[in-house]
Amino acid sequence: MTRRAALEGVRVLDLTQFEAGTSCTETLAWLGADVIKVEEPTLGDQGRAASADREGVDSYYFLLLNANKRSVTLNLRSPQGKDMFRAMLGSADVMIENFAPGTIERLGFGYETVRAINPRIIYAQIKGYGPDGPYGKFLSFDMIAQAVGGALSITGEKDGRPLRPGPTIGDTGTGLHSAIGILAALYDREHTGLGQRIEVTLQDAVINFCRIAYARQAVSGCAAERVGNGSALLASAPSATYPCRPGGPNDYVYIYTSRAGNRHWDRLLAAIGREDLLNDPRFATPQARQDHEAEVDALLAAWTRQYTKREVMEMLGRAGVPAGAVFDTRELSEDPYLRERGTFVTVQHPVRGAFTMPGWPVKLSRSPVEVTAAPLLGQHNVEVYRELLGLSEDEVARLKREEVI
Repeated sequence: MTRRAALEGVRVLDLTQFEAGTSCTETLAWLGADVIKVEEPTLGDQGRAASADREGVDSYYFLLLNANKRSVTLNLRSPQGKDMFRAMLGSADVMIENFAPGTIERLGFGYETVRAINPRIIYAQIKGYGPDGPYGKFLSFDMIAQAVGGALSITGEKDGRPLRPGPTIGDTGTGLHSAIGILAALYDREHTGLGQRIEVTLQDAVINFCRIAYARQAVSGCAAERVGNGSALLASAPSATYPCRPGGPNDYVYIYTSRAGNRHWDRLLAAIGREDLLNDPRFATPQARQDHEAEVDALLAAWTRQYTKREVMEMLGRAGVPAGAVFDTRELSEDPYLRERGTFVTVQHPVRGAFTMPGWPVKLSRSPVEVTAAPLLGQHNVEVYRELLGLSEDEVARLKREEVI
């Protein structure tokens, strides 16, 4: 028996590009929604060409963010294109866009207009900042969002300059927040019969990711400082990376002991053969260890240098001590267990061929969805316009000649 996807039957009109919006719609697609990517006819989503390594071939950046979607082309600036999109809105459950501020309104598809067409639609918008604030008309990208959302201010060494965290939490993180909002609105619609507007800004999402830093501010009364690899609350040691052999750029292991007592610390001392320090007053409490952080770090680094990062992780993991090897992207993507689990999947792209990418990390036992490759530009024009608008193949061909699609 074929298993039903969790969001099967939910239709999403996807007007997003680059990463924040596409991360949202890819999440919905991975949950089984029918995500129809509506793209400008000549170049499509700007992410297709962004960072491309081959001219005329969709970038890996685009492929990573647009799996499991269908693509149609449509000129939303042409009168007939506008009419077609209005018709598509009538059968849609969700519409989402992340154009520059004011663009969707100038195209004639602001919230009030769309709601009048379909009162049940969930209308989602992703912008850099709150629209009524002082920066409402400003452009934003991930690194800008991480700056104005506070992530840079708490990342890096204490006496160094602010650093951007490696993961694109400003973009992908905002997309995930948006998907959560859409799911809640779909559930609410089951009770009310009505859609609603969802507004998510990159700045707000990054602030939410940084909320633990505000605990430090509440205690000190000062802005949270950068703490390098230390714990977010600066309440215990060890909480750092330690070097391992053979000494490559990622031959490190992160070791952490909880600030909630001594059990991890006691296990750590036993694992490294230093039970003689169990009663040492310098390390008797989490705060004492934080106060003697340099001594803790020297003690552990001398031990970890004798082993590889995997050996350290395995020894400490078996001993009940939180520790993680610093794995790089190749180590992760080639890990047999992560392949077996579906953390990484190989998809077949019509131009790129076999391509390995991270899959959907949420495992649903009753409604899994297979990961499929991102679509080519306009790949589903005939299919979608037949389904949604009843157009024939000849009519679709005519619309293409007339540059409507």
